[in-house]
Amino acid sequence: MGELPYSSLDFAGVAQEPVQRILIVDDEARLRDSYRELLAGRAEIVECADGREAMARLDSDTFDVVLLDIRLPDISGLAVLQWARQRAISAIVIMVSADPDIDSAIDALRGGAGEFVRKPCDPELLLRAVERALQRRRLERSHALLAARLEQSERLHRFLVEQAPDIIYTLDEAGRFVFVNGRVESLLGFCREELVGQPYTELVHEEDRERARYAFAERRTGGRASANVEIRLRCKNDEVVHVDNRFIVAMLSATGIYETEMPRDALRFMGTYGIARDITERKRAEEKISFQAFHDLLTQLPNRVLFRDRLALALSQAARRATLLGVMFIDLDRFKTVNDSFGHAEGDQLLKTVAQRLKHCLRAGDTLARLGGDEFTVMLPDLLHADDVVGVAEKIAQELGAPLMLGGQEFRPTASIGIAVFPRDGETVEALIAHADLAMYQVKNAGKNSFGFYSPHMSEARRERLSLENDLQLAIERREFVLHYQPQFSQRSGQMIGMEALLRWQHPRLGLLAPGGFIALAEETGLICRISDWVLQEGCRQLALWHADGHRHLRLALNLSARDFERKDLLERVVAAPARHGIGCDRLEIEITESLLLDDAEDVIATVRQLRQHGVRVAIDDFGMRYSSLNYLRRFPVSSIKIDQSFVRDLGRDQGAASIIHAIVGIAEGFGLHLIAEGVESEEQARRLADLGCEDMQGYYFGRPLPADEVLEWATP
Repeated sequence: MGELPYSSLDFAGVAQEPVQRILIVDDEARLRDSYRELLAGRAEIVECADGREAMARLDSDTFDVVLLDIRLPDISGLAVLQWARQRAISAIVIMVSADPDIDSAIDALRGGAGEFVRKPCDPELLLRAVERALQRRRLERSHALLAARLEQSERLHRFLVEQAPDIIYTLDEAGRFVFVNGRVESLLGFCREELVGQPYTELVHEEDRERARYAFAERRTGGRASANVEIRLRCKNDEVVHVDNRFIVAMLSATGIYETEMPRDALRFMGTYGIARDITERKRAEEKISFQAFHDLLTQLPNRVLFRDRLALALSQAARRATLLGVMFIDLDRFKTVNDSFGHAEGDQLLKTVAQRLKHCLRAGDTLARLGGDEFTVMLPDLLHADDVVGVAEKIAQELGAPLMLGGQEFRPTASIGIAVFPRDGETVEALIAHADLAMYQVKNAGKNSFGFYSPHMSEARRERLSLENDLQLAIERREFVLHYQPQFSQRSGQMIGMEALLRWQHPRLGLLAPGGFIALAEETGLICRISDWVLQEGCRQLALWHADGHRHLRLALNLSARDFERKDLLERVVAAPARHGIGCDRLEIEITESLLLDDAEDVIATVRQLRQHGVRVAIDDFGMRYSSLNYLRRFPVSSIKIDQSFVRDLGRDQGAASIIHAIVGIAEGFGLHLIAEGVESEEQARRLADLGCEDMQGYYFGRPLPADEVLEWATP
């Protein structure tokens, strides 16, 4: 059993090592050129463009390594691999593919591929894979040469056995080790001396001993003997590198040994000869590929595919047992703000923390999954009552609300949770997830940081919303929008000074719709910018007509959405509209909301400043209702502020309203801003406003919003 040094072998007359050859099989010429350039100088390169040509080459010629693409124009690369194994082609196959299906990778490895490389290939990874394969072929060729020359030598046979990368053993008729090579020590940590005379079960993992009975101590021979049986072998100590430092996975092949000098019908069983090849790394690769296919890599939670699979199984069990099952759709609140404020690294850390907190709220039999982004789903099987989900939702809200540190600041996560219960809210995977999603959006719209159950009216509302969204798209194409105009008057002169353009939608089925019925949907779907373009052009067109009729003193006020200020070409669009219709930019006033001042303020300030430099007036609408601040007025170069109608409505009923209006008048005077009150509905309100110092007004007292041809009667040249 001693080792034989290479120097003692007689290599006289051995032919020079032949040039190694690589066959590249890929239907993309560009990739073949890249591979050839990368591998130049390492071996002789031969190329094929399809599977049948590759089989013809392999059938007629000899290659050391084959770079084989799975997707070929005529037959699958896996079929070529199977054909090569059936023909006992000795070349090492490296599968190269962009196929996202992990089954292809597993099938390739199980089918005998030496390695699997995912496209697009990392050149270093591909080069190392080819080098390993070429080195293995050189070793195989060297071993084959040695085996041929030393076939009759027991001593040299022992040398080859000891140098083999696999565990090679023989057992006696009772299943005790008679011989085992030195590889058992490097793989499992056992010395050969302590194994000789011991039963084979000493090495076998306790859970695999039943299977090992039929494979490890094999009595059969020939085609009936055990081949490629997976068995876990136990490691002796933690000094050996292996899975979990406890066992390795081996591919076992064994055959019975019989006394050959006896008559065939009286052969005596002498023991078993076997080989155990370590496939631990291959198994780990398969498990990793499988895990990645069914789990979210950031949080390690089940992904959408695995969640749906588990939910389908749980639904069939719930139907059979007549039990309830809950599905929760969880969406983090303000997650986009976290990413925008602290960066994606902190956002990822938040998701991992949330995943851990959610786990703590669930039972062992529940399933938590991450669908993507900041969306999580939970499956709660075996419920006695639908309200049992409430306790879980409350626990989640409490657990999530604990503070954590993000970017050096304290942050308290919250979530909106939608709930659907089987069978009340749906009986299929798709229905339950969709209905829980609908319930979650209802919670979002109601203010977030809460939970709610699905109800059938939500589906009806969703259908109506989708219908309205489709109608809104058609409305732009069919020009169903109209502008109504409300006059603005000067109390001092008694004359009309301007018009505010107010959008209406002449819906073919629902009639005339005010902006409150569709503007939010237009903003969410991104259609608002196209609508705003139309409002700009139509409003300026009408103003030009009024100017042509002698009302040149009139100016036009119109509203723009916050989404409009996200467009880089807003300035050009606004300035171009009055220029196109021959009116001055100073006759146009753009109204913005106070909330816009908080959104990306620096960009908004720059846009407002550019508009003012071109002469366009800019007004803050509904002033005093939200985030009014003297600092905003100092930073934003606006020209006007509009007193919100709620203050006007409370005049005479609430002394505080008069005080607020008086303060706003003082602010306008202090900053040199034009002031106008909206929502004036009575003579008394108009008089009180004038007494408080606000002279310009609009409201039903002066005129309701009307189409352009009807509002002309208010005009005074």
